[in-house]
Amino acid sequence: MLTDTHTHLYSEAFDEDRDAMMQRAFEAGVQRFFIPAIDSHYTNAMYELEKQYPDQVFLMMGLHPTSVKENFEKELEHVESQFKKRDFFAVGEIGIDLYWDTSTLEIQKIAFKRQIQLAKKYKLPIVIHCRNAFDEIFEVLETEKDDTLFGIFHCFTGTLEQAKRAISFNMKLGIGGVVTFKNGKIDTFLHQIDMKHIVLETDSPYLSPVPYRGKRNESGYLSLICEKLSKVYGVSKEDIARITTENSKAVFGI
Repeated sequence: MLTDTHTHLYSEAFDEDRDAMMQRAFEAGVQRFFIPAIDSHYTNAMYELEKQYPDQVFLMMGLHPTSVKENFEKELEHVESQFKKRDFFAVGEIGIDLYWDTSTLEIQKIAFKRQIQLAKKYKLPIVIHCRNAFDEIFEVLETEKDDTLFGIFHCFTGTLEQAKRAISFNMKLGIGGVVTFKNGKIDTFLHQIDMKHIVLETDSPYLSPVPYRGKRNESGYLSLICEKLSKVYGVSKEDIARITTENSKAVFGI
């Protein structure tokens, strides 16, 4: 059994063939799908997805850093209102993204910190989005570091040193398609990280693994990431699937 700890299955990219895509994922051994939020625009689509696949789909709630704009306070109110209505399995995806827009850094920090505190209130993990922002992410985490802080560093693409620092904040490393890229680099040092710190993800429809790089990603491709990690660690694909699924259970509680 494989667990995709980060997949945007409600994305418009799947509107034409969502059921067929899900069937391909099931056939590839993926049985658990953890769904990160982006902003209020997608909330209903997430709930519809959950209704269709109640035994396989597990929702998070949060405000994605690229959606932190002038109206971010209103968006955070939406996030908090959803937590008052129902349960979620994580606060995510949250964090800082300086690839698209550096002008929003200060409000991104505010939104990130507020949502970390929300996760602590509900005793939930956080799922971190980090793009061109390791120093800034670590700076915020340092202010919130305690025994109640835990979660996943989604789509980890940093160095060995940054991996160790992320782990020091009780974070698992979310490993996805980048591990299959020739220039991805993380495959050169991952074997130095104990497998207890690793979870698998696709981030579909983004970041397809080789040989589908540049095309739409889907959760079924998780098997390719699993295969690559079995080579990196020198263990069977079954071991990778079992260990990373157990690790996901430790984070999400199910």
